[in-house]
Amino acid sequence: MLGVIVLAHGSRDPQWFGAIEAVAQAVAARAPQSPVRCAYLELCGPSLPEAAAELVAAGATTLRVLPLFFGLGKHARQDLPRLAEALQQAHPSVRFEWLPTPTEQPRLLALLAELAVAESKP
Repeated sequence: MLGVIVLAHGSRDPQWFGAIEAVAQAVAARAPQSPVRCAYLELCGPSLPEAAAELVAAGATTLRVLPLFFGLGKHARQDLPRLAEALQQAHPSVRFEWLPTPTEQPRLLALLAELAVAESKP
């Protein structure tokens, strides 16, 4: 079974979570057979290891991680590879799939460009 983790930085601001949760809800609507969890690197929970453990306990044999980092900063370049290795060691029988960050997705870049130049509607 495929489980999906929507991974973001984290925040103390309760309004910040809305966009992350909206992505998770959209994933769940598109793939209702796959459980989806949000996870955060810092400042709030659940953490990535906690979300992964929950999905594995629910029967996930593959975990797909969607990192919502807008760019290839320290978290994407350094923290995610370390977390990936630790998760694989903690769950050796689980297959982990790490998706590219949003700005490494050509379709998203094209959509952002389209939004920037599209005529606004009244």
